[in-house]
Amino acid sequence: MNAPETQLKPSATPADLTLDDVRAAAARIEGAVVRTPLMHSITLSQITGADVWLKFENLQFTAAYKERGALNALLLLSEERRSRGVIAASAGNHSQGLSYHGTRLGVPVSIVMPKTTPTVKVMQTESVGGNVVLHGETFDEAYAHARELEAERGLTFVHPFDDPNVAAGAGTVALEMFEEKSDFDCIVTPIGGGGLISGMATVARALNPETEVVGVQAGLFPSMFARFKGEERTCGGDTLAEGIAVKQPGDFTSQVIAERVDDILLVGEPALEKAVSLLLQIEKTVVEGAGAAGLAAVLDNPERFAGKSVGLVLCGGNIDTRLLANVLLRDLARQGRLARLRVTLQDRPGALFKVMRLFDAHNVNIIEIYHQRIFTTLPAKGLITDIECEARDAEQVEKLVAALREAKYQVQVVELN
Repeated sequence: MNAPETQLKPSATPADLTLDDVRAAAARIEGAVVRTPLMHSITLSQITGADVWLKFENLQFTAAYKERGALNALLLLSEERRSRGVIAASAGNHSQGLSYHGTRLGVPVSIVMPKTTPTVKVMQTESVGGNVVLHGETFDEAYAHARELEAERGLTFVHPFDDPNVAAGAGTVALEMFEEKSDFDCIVTPIGGGGLISGMATVARALNPETEVVGVQAGLFPSMFARFKGEERTCGGDTLAEGIAVKQPGDFTSQVIAERVDDILLVGEPALEKAVSLLLQIEKTVVEGAGAAGLAAVLDNPERFAGKSVGLVLCGGNIDTRLLANVLLRDLARQGRLARLRVTLQDRPGALFKVMRLFDAHNVNIIEIYHQRIFTTLPAKGLITDIECEARDAEQVEKLVAALREAKYQVQVVELN
């Protein structure tokens, strides 16, 4: 007898996702995915005022939890469907997880991505065996083309989130967490389309109904938040958490979330950047913006989580290295350890040297100096000098600025947005 198919049933409801389904998925994928560590963070607990526990899903082979749901879906395919192959539309972690396990199982995998997808993501998917098809300018166009190819070639479409089997695989994250610590007051989970939190909430509700289940979305993409709250919200913009930047949440997952999730919070870009930076500095672990959303929510809402035992899923670690460098530098600037001072000078010999003496006197290191003589509203003999500098802390910069102003210089501290 053939195994049940992985395609989404037209009438899928929350009843199609149970604790037994998650346990069956866990048995099915055991040994083929990493049982990632759950660790208590002493320092993050001190910073947030909560008792913070981290589930390191960024340590999966493809650096994201998405492997779990993709593998569970593949293993539920009949031999006939496996031989035909599967297809998905994704420019993110789902494409890599599906490609890696499909190749490992001998299942042909095609991934449709928009033509605008960064080359690095195409290469990462191809490196684990996926056949990438570039089509359209947007995800919606890529998705539509994937469904066309599904019908034309007799392939099986594996949805990245809106599928009970995919959500059951994702739920194994929570199963492992509760096996190690059964008394969480709260679990905080990133939401894109809703697959991960659907599985997580299903486990939490069954194993410890007292555990509060809280979702997190990027403020620029509040799609599930809007549906959950019954509000109208626009989605769009450049978010650090592109892994959860979903404009249209799943229909099946929306039903599960409405039934099993207590609340959804929104986080802004500064909070996401701070969370990514803290995880690298404190836990020495690289996490993408979506993976840091849970910590960002706890940092942004200290009163809500104070004194509670909180489980956070670091759901992915695929972040561009240049972007990571920018995030770290911007965080140093917000802390006051990096600063840009805009000083107005007279264009005459020795003017810059006199300013440098004050930097030296206050032991502030100069990194870059930019002169602007032409495009300025100053008189012809005036110039604007931007000086990027490094200090011990914000207080040291403030003392330098005070000294510059006392010496009659016009000084402006250039702030980050």
